[in-house]
Amino acid sequence: MSAFDDLADDLDQRLAAADAELLACFPGDRGTRQPVHTVYVPGDRFDAGTVTQWGEEAKTVLAQHGRSVMELAEALELRPSLAVEVYDRVRAKLDREPIEDLRIDFEDGYGNRPDEQEDAAVIAAARALAVTVKAGTASPYHGLRIKSFEAPTRRRGLRTLDLFVGELAGADAITDGFVITLPKVTSVDQVSAMVAALDAIESAHGVPAGSLRFEIQVETPQAILGPDGSALVAKMIHAGVGRVTGLHYGTYDYSASLGVAAAYQSMEHPVADHAKDVMQVAAAGTGVFVSDGSTNQLPVGDRDAVRAAWRLHVRLVRRSLTRGIYQGWDLHPAQLPSRFVATYAFYREGLVAASDRLRAYVHGGDSGYLDEPATAAALAAFVLRGLECGAVGATEIDKLIGVDLEGLARLARRSVPA
Repeated sequence: MSAFDDLADDLDQRLAAADAELLACFPGDRGTRQPVHTVYVPGDRFDAGTVTQWGEEAKTVLAQHGRSVMELAEALELRPSLAVEVYDRVRAKLDREPIEDLRIDFEDGYGNRPDEQEDAAVIAAARALAVTVKAGTASPYHGLRIKSFEAPTRRRGLRTLDLFVGELAGADAITDGFVITLPKVTSVDQVSAMVAALDAIESAHGVPAGSLRFEIQVETPQAILGPDGSALVAKMIHAGVGRVTGLHYGTYDYSASLGVAAAYQSMEHPVADHAKDVMQVAAAGTGVFVSDGSTNQLPVGDRDAVRAAWRLHVRLVRRSLTRGIYQGWDLHPAQLPSRFVATYAFYREGLVAASDRLRAYVHGGDSGYLDEPATAAALAAFVLRGLECGAVGATEIDKLIGVDLEGLARLARRSVPA
């Protein structure tokens, strides 16, 4: 054995703990689809027909204010050729899958009610969700938002969580797409407490250990910067011991906490960008998704009001996408057309350029770029996201890139899409 081999063995030994920690803390993409949005519905307004109803209402408002390709192009200030590419795809999406991720809300969207009233609403909503799961009409991702683990609402949040999970478990309706949202997190200890609560609830209701997952809503400045000057949101992810699936930015709670006047609270305010920058860095390499928040300017009222709100929504969604944040919140059925138009336009506009670079990377040739493996993975992930939401078709990928879905997933360092 050479002196070099001795040195290499010594370094392996010295770095063994660091290697193991890196793998444990930063496992990389978890290989699952990220929804393009999360829709919030108040807990007492959800029933088995909610997803279909949202789709119908979205199609109605699209028919009223974007009746044709050219009218949609005018309304949303799109290039006509791009509107042609997205129009029928968006209408098909509203028929097939109007909501990708649904959250039944027992926090701000529901408010504070007497315990008996919330109990009844929780049980009714859980039973309705179970019906849709069994019927195959549930959105691919779905779950509930409980009240926070701050002292005043902790017991109510825990009670709602236990009742909801108990109903779903009794109906054998807990799926891989089930997610719980923990709002207004202010400490790492709250995340650890949520893990302990899920351990106990799984045991109580016969749910497989470790299967319940949750999102952390970043709505407080304490989540971004702790009293010791550290970014607590990074510690929160790891305190979740594999149960945390996402970080969701809360536009209005966070902005208000920093003293931003109501008229200026927005997804694009500098305080919002700072928070989301920290969230993205904290989540990088962990397999945890980052989601933007919402706009509260709704597409309701007369034609001018609807179109103005649509244009704002399209611009904000596109802004998030270009910043590498692929998910946001929607609060009203009339936001679905603008959500999908903006998302589909983003992937359609970038498809040919990304495909040309991938084809050259895989098969050889000159794309004008010297792409490295990390950039090729990003290009493939871009195309794969477009495929998963419906903006891009599988036959297009094969024609443009010359790879099948399995090959694309490998390039993106992902598992094969379902």
